[in-house]
Amino acid sequence: MGKTHRGKGLKEQVRQGRSVCPVCKRTAVKVVFEAQVKDKTIKVCKTCKAAISHGKMQKEVEALVPAS
Repeated sequence: MGKTHRGKGLKEQVRQGRSVCPVCKRTAVKVVFEAQVKDKTIKVCKTCKAAISHGKMQKEVEALVPAS
């Protein structure tokens, strides 16, 4: 199992990869997981990444990416 989202890789990021998740608005969570939304890549927390990949939270995700 890969360990890219914990340990040494996080120490090199700003605030160890912790920030506010743009989808669920939770604070101080690791925002290191990438989700593909309408040809753009956004960084989200672990639970939001799972929800987006299962087709949930579509309204919140579409609100993040402006319509072109």
